[in-house]
Amino acid sequence: MIATETTTNTYINREISWLQFNARVLQEADDERVPLIERLRFLGIFSNNLDEFFKVRYATVKRIVEAGKEGKNQLGGIAAAELLEIITQIVIEQQAESIRVLNDIDYKLKKENIFVIDETEVDSSQHDFIKDYFFQNVSSELVTIILNDLVQLPNLKDTAAYLAVKMQMQDGAKQFALIEIPKGIDRFVVLPKQNGYSYIIMYDDLLRYCLSDIFSNFEYETISAHMIKITRDAELDFDGDLSKSFIEKISDSVKHREVGDPVRFVYDETIDKDTLQYLMEKMGVDNTDSIIPGGRYHNRRDYMSFPSLGRTDLMYDRIEGLQVKGLSLKTSLFKAIKEKDYMVHAPYHTFSYIVKFLREAALDPKVSTIKITIYRLAEISHVASALINAAINGKAVTVSIELRARFDERANIYYAEQMKKEGINLIFGVPGLKVHSKMCVIEREEGKKIRRYGFISTGNFNESTAKIYTDFTLFTYNQAILKEVNKIFNFFDTNYRVYSYKHLIVSPHYTENRIFKLIDEQIKLSKKGKDGYIRVKMNSISNYAMVDKLYEASNAGVKIDMIVRGICCLIPGIEGMSENITVISIVDKFLEHPRIYMFGKDEDVKIYISSADWMTRNIHNRVEVSCPIYDPEIKQEIIDTFNICWSDNVKARLINTDNENEYKTDNNRKVRSQIAIYDYYLDKLKD
Repeated sequence: MIATETTTNTYINREISWLQFNARVLQEADDERVPLIERLRFLGIFSNNLDEFFKVRYATVKRIVEAGKEGKNQLGGIAAAELLEIITQIVIEQQAESIRVLNDIDYKLKKENIFVIDETEVDSSQHDFIKDYFFQNVSSELVTIILNDLVQLPNLKDTAAYLAVKMQMQDGAKQFALIEIPKGIDRFVVLPKQNGYSYIIMYDDLLRYCLSDIFSNFEYETISAHMIKITRDAELDFDGDLSKSFIEKISDSVKHREVGDPVRFVYDETIDKDTLQYLMEKMGVDNTDSIIPGGRYHNRRDYMSFPSLGRTDLMYDRIEGLQVKGLSLKTSLFKAIKEKDYMVHAPYHTFSYIVKFLREAALDPKVSTIKITIYRLAEISHVASALINAAINGKAVTVSIELRARFDERANIYYAEQMKKEGINLIFGVPGLKVHSKMCVIEREEGKKIRRYGFISTGNFNESTAKIYTDFTLFTYNQAILKEVNKIFNFFDTNYRVYSYKHLIVSPHYTENRIFKLIDEQIKLSKKGKDGYIRVKMNSISNYAMVDKLYEASNAGVKIDMIVRGICCLIPGIEGMSENITVISIVDKFLEHPRIYMFGKDEDVKIYISSADWMTRNIHNRVEVSCPIYDPEIKQEIIDTFNICWSDNVKARLINTDNENEYKTDNNRKVRSQIAIYDYYLDKLKD
């Protein structure tokens, strides 16, 4: 895989580290141990990730350059203009690698009697089907733009793919056109089987096959079509119209994103030079933008929905979410949680517990209030339905919903509007802060007292992502913890007040200081000759103050084990700086998403689950919650699953100074942690 030497003496640049994470995703697409159709889907994830990277991170660095700043302090010691060049070079190499991987997968699909054909490979038996499909399903919705020097080119849609068409006319002139590949269409057209062979034609190639039908009124000698795609800056811009509600402003800003400044232009490297030059001039793309030569097909994110064709042997085995030992979906969750805390570990455990808990609260006459934070809702959300049901039943429902959850704004806006109609009290965050915490507190009248029940999670309350993201959700009746959760909701209303917390660690006011104190405790132990020990699992670490604190702990002799899925600006294993720090990253079937902090060992270990990565935005610019784990059984469960991940020698990669993404190998028995954790919970149920 692609490696790059783009570190300073102290930190790995954040953007480079993220690209190396995406290289790990591409490794999964290249891994012959991964089922063939799943390899294609990883290729789609790689492409989708890259689109979002350019919309957000590349666009941010580009704005620094356009502002005339170097940005070295923000970018880990690399000047912004230099970083743009490095990113472009890495992406060009990764794109070339992804094309090689795609060609390898295509070859192996043919060996499985699955053929993805292009327009030149259509035989006579498929001709009628394709033409019928085109006229019945495609032609009426096709957007075709005829280009000429007198007509200004309309703004091309963000990350939509277009076929750039060149016609050589009979009179010697050239005519150019663009055909939009609409989002949301089925990119893969499954053709009728023949003699046990499966055939698929890409939507793009179907259009190429039907070019003569699309341009039937043009008299041309030759016609060709090549793919292009433009990626735009995804930063939301808000207007100052005081008459608009916050929902309206977010909605308008999301629409504006479609016409944001271009930050990347990808094109089929076989396109004619005159066509490319004409389009770049028309679109206003120049050498200050990232111009990436690519393959025949763009928007390879669509491979995430490559058809299964009934070939379950070429896909991962589906797992059914398990029940939590001792926690039944058939009886009252309130009654069970009152007795002890329970932990749901998705997707190994079913997400149904969250929905069941909210539905039970919606119907329970003793429940008076429900308060919940929402960051990313599913397109069809049972969580939102349960909350609306509760409001209809007269409960006082408060929902802090984050309308600025990037790329999920539309779903959140839709449900916010539905909730508003039913009288739910909506809170749109805190000025200057995103609300990223994942928590719920329910108040229930029991006798003459009000008792609280609730849950705190590392993940979004989203039925779709709960099937593919690993996350912890703690259900608790602990009145001290839930009183502090209620304080956070009070902070949403009166954010000029800073509340104090004994149990929870809350951003933006306390996370850095509290984590530093926990690290200092381990430093003191180590300096006394005892075992200082820190273990963490998270998505990313990019806050330099946190990195420096871990370096300080390492130099004091504290042993630090880290599982970091994505960005890691910390450089492990450097003598005199980080020699006691080891970092691995696990990329596999499920997206590793929980944040776990463990300080100390044995009976003295302090364990937290959290919504916060150790990034500046999570520590200083968001409302985040880290929750202590007090129940001994749940503590042991977290330790056990962490240890399983740490022993992974199949899907774990070592993070090092060379950014090579080498697989972790040893002489122990093979452990693929995600399979082993599922087996761990199965064994618990058997016991």
